[in-house]
Amino acid sequence: MPSDAQVAGGHKANLNNPNTSEESKENSRKILENEFNGGDVPKASDNKDKNPGNVAGGLKATLKNPNVSEEAKESARERLDQM
Repeated sequence: MPSDAQVAGGHKANLNNPNTSEESKENSRKILENEFNGGDVPKASDNKDKNPGNVAGGLKATLKNPNVSEEAKESARERLDQM
């Protein structure tokens, strides 16, 4: 089940998507205002809710991705070393 931050993030993305209808955007605005304090929800990046295996897999993928900067790869290496 997605977290509140993920659901709110989806509605925020909808508002910025040029390919969605105005009706859909209005629905997202209402949901953000009524259910998510205008979209002000805690971030989903709280590591206690994340599967460590999935996090490690994502970091390893970062290391192999040719489109990722060396700075990002170094950050991924450091985070893997801390796991």
